[in-house]
Amino acid sequence: MLSLDVTIDTKSGFCFGVEFAIEMAEDILREEGELYCLGDIVHNDREVKRLEKMGLKIIDHDKLKNMKDAKVLIRAHGEPPSTYDLAIKNNIILIDASCPVVLKLQNRIKKSHDKDEKIYIYGKHGHPEVQGLMGQTGKDAIVFQDINELDLDSLPKSLTLYTQTTKSKEKFYDIVSKLTRTGTEVNVNDTLCRQVSNRDTQLQDFSTNFDKIIFVSGTKSSNGNALYNVCKKNNENSYFVSSSEEVKKDWFGSNEKVGICGATSTPMWLMEEVKEKILEF
Repeated sequence: MLSLDVTIDTKSGFCFGVEFAIEMAEDILREEGELYCLGDIVHNDREVKRLEKMGLKIIDHDKLKNMKDAKVLIRAHGEPPSTYDLAIKNNIILIDASCPVVLKLQNRIKKSHDKDEKIYIYGKHGHPEVQGLMGQTGKDAIVFQDINELDLDSLPKSLTLYTQTTKSKEKFYDIVSKLTRTGTEVNVNDTLCRQVSNRDTQLQDFSTNFDKIIFVSGTKSSNGNALYNVCKKNNENSYFVSSSEEVKKDWFGSNEKVGICGATSTPMWLMEEVKEKILEF
């Protein structure tokens, strides 16, 4: 036995938006045994499979177009107005579990669009939250996930900047600084979710307190990849796993302190499963 001391980060795991959506899905599944969800309810394959065993059925937008008289859950990422219009047309009952932070952001972007402001969104191309935001502008906004994508010499005299709620606070304000230096008037809207953005600082502190860090996340989670890099930067002995089966005994030495943490899409039960596996070594 390696006699490892293993601690789970109590601040890791689902953000309140994801937790709300999953609890809503579970309640309906217990009552009705079946529920459609538009897209993965969370970017974690293990959690999705658990809910699918309860009766959750994941569908995409193409499938939704051909459905009628059904009940469909909208996940925390939110949806564009076109989804709600389609639901009315096809008599689809929408169970709206959109995160309140995302809904507030959608409303602010809609108001900016109505004022004919030049809208720029710092976010991941194709991300469901970003697609919902773009829908508020009739797709009349510029999305970029790296400032190098922008031609800084041809920016408008004035622009309105928003950010996807789960992006890095540090990177967002670095972008604000670079855009401001171009001479363009930048109307800055810090629309980061503090529960998510503050995890950067929390994990910087957490990761330095252990000999080894095991970061648990689904590979689809952009938030997971970003937070893992925070751990790796502060503790080079950090390892990324999606399940307990991926943990290797030879990563550890005798009597080491091991910290387990995860993304906003990582269920606590999965981190506990990883802890149990490590304690077997």
